[in-house]
Amino acid sequence: MKLNERSLAFYATCDSPADNTGFLYKRGERHTAYHRRWFVLKGNMLFYFEERESREPLGVIVLEGCTVELCDSAEEFSFAIRFGGAKSRTYVLAAESQAAMESWVKSLSRASFDYMRLVVRALEKQLEEMRWGPAGGCSGCQGLPGSWKPKPMGLERSPERLPALPTVLPKENGCAVWNNVPGADRLPGASGCTRHDSEGNLRPPPLPPRRRASSSEAGSARVAAAESLSTFCQLHEQYGREVAQLRQDWLERRRGPRP
Repeated sequence: MKLNERSLAFYATCDSPADNTGFLYKRGERHTAYHRRWFVLKGNMLFYFEERESREPLGVIVLEGCTVELCDSAEEFSFAIRFGGAKSRTYVLAAESQAAMESWVKSLSRASFDYMRLVVRALEKQLEEMRWGPAGGCSGCQGLPGSWKPKPMGLERSPERLPALPTVLPKENGCAVWNNVPGADRLPGASGCTRHDSEGNLRPPPLPPRRRASSSEAGSARVAAAESLSTFCQLHEQYGREVAQLRQDWLERRRGPRP
């Protein structure tokens, strides 16, 4: 992004919200006298104006690679903005009260991009700990965070102590067959004779015969069908007469009155 005096002046005086504003006393670079200036902090840029109503800033301080600390000065409530490097300038400022000084020191210390990057990293770490635990994973989870599995509750049994599972019952036409396990589901007093095939496997019992309708049920079904047919015929004849009558009336109206 390319900046010039006009773009900086517009950014300093536009309606975008400022992080901090107020009057501060700024010590001159050549002369040690303090001058009262109006300061506006926006992001990592600290603008200062001659008056509060001024439309163009006198200067701007880019708050990157600097430290904000208290300093000993003739003015009360003073602090300094120090940059790294032997030939870098140190800006000495003074507030009008203790509360204003603390507010400006806090705001200026948090204005740099490096500070915001540290805050984002700390928040990301807290979010990761909330999701996966303090050590990158919960106590009952192992492996990567995306492939963790919860630890099963209760006592774990060894494979030797687990009871043997019953064999899967064979199915015929989607339904389980009977008596495919010797002695299973056998009624008391029933004979032990079972049918086997040529290989010695148990045969399923024969399917029960299909139920046939009785004569009374068949008669009632025929009566119901006859009644429905007679009802349809009656309705067809009734509506047919009405349609024929309406057609006759329409033809007579079309011919017009008789002479």
